[in-house]
Amino acid sequence: MSDSDPSLLKASALAPWRSPLARALHRNRSKPYSRYCQLATVTAVGRPANRTVVFRGWLPDTNTFTLVTDRRSAKVADIAAHPWAEACWYFTHTREQFRLGGPIQVITSADSADSSLASIRQTAWEGLSANARQQFYWPHPAQPRSAEADFLSQSGGETAPKTFCLVLLSPQQVDHLELRGNPQNRTRYTQPNGDDWLVTAVNP
Repeated sequence: MSDSDPSLLKASALAPWRSPLARALHRNRSKPYSRYCQLATVTAVGRPANRTVVFRGWLPDTNTFTLVTDRRSAKVADIAAHPWAEACWYFTHTREQFRLGGPIQVITSADSADSSLASIRQTAWEGLSANARQQFYWPHPAQPRSAEADFLSQSGGETAPKTFCLVLLSPQQVDHLELRGNPQNRTRYTQPNGDDWLVTAVNP
C-alpha cells in the first residue's frame, strides 16, 4: 500500500484560483482538447518528463484534481520517486495559461485496504467510457510491439483492474497568465502556511 498524503484527501474550501479556472474551462468548452493538459514530473534519475493527460474532474469537497493512468506507465515510477508535479494548461480560445504545482499521489489496487482510497478509485473507473477502459487491458505500455499483441476491444468489468490507477494532484501554487490585453495580466496563488491562499498580481 502506498503512503497516503492527507493533503490530497482533506476537505477544503474552494481555492481562489478555482473560479478563473472554471471560467476558462466553461469558455473553452467548445474545444474538445480544453480538457487536456501537460503533466511534468521528475524521473528517478532526476530528469524531467512531460506528457499530455486528460483532466478527470475534482475530488469532491477538495481542490485536488484527478487524472487516471496505467500502473505500468513510467509516470507511476516518477511519482514514487518524486511525489511533486506540475500541470500546465493552455486555453486557446481565451488565450490563458494555468500552471498548477503540488504534491501528487497514485492510488492503486494495493490501496484497497483503505476504504476511502478504494472508493474514489472505483468511482473514477466507473466514470470512464468503454473506449477509455479498453486501454487498461492492452499489452504493457512502451514495450516492443509484437505481431501477437492483443489490442482487441474489451469493455472491461465493473470492477477496476489492477492496471488502473487514479492520480491525485493537489495544487499548492498556481500561476495564471492571461495573454489578452496590453499589458498582459498574471496572478500567482500560493499557500505560504499550507492553509490560507495568498493572491499576488505580478508582472507578466
